[in-house]
Amino acid sequence: MSPKRMISIWFFIGCLLTAYGVLILGAGIQSFFVAPAGEAIMPWLHLQVWWGIALLTLGLIYVIRFRPAR
Repeated sequence: MSPKRMISIWFFIGCLLTAYGVLILGAGIQSFFVAPAGEAIMPWLHLQVWWGIALLTLGLIYVIRFRPAR
């Protein structure tokens, strides 16, 4: 029987960042089609889209780097 390998905590953090990135990116894409309920400051920057892309990218880097199959 081979010893069990432990899964790095950074893999789970990468999974969380990826999930949050997908959710925030989805909300940002939705804001292109539906006007926000309140007044937003500088809405032309689309910060939800940029923040979602950043979290998604960082999360995927962690997931790929610390995946348990390595």
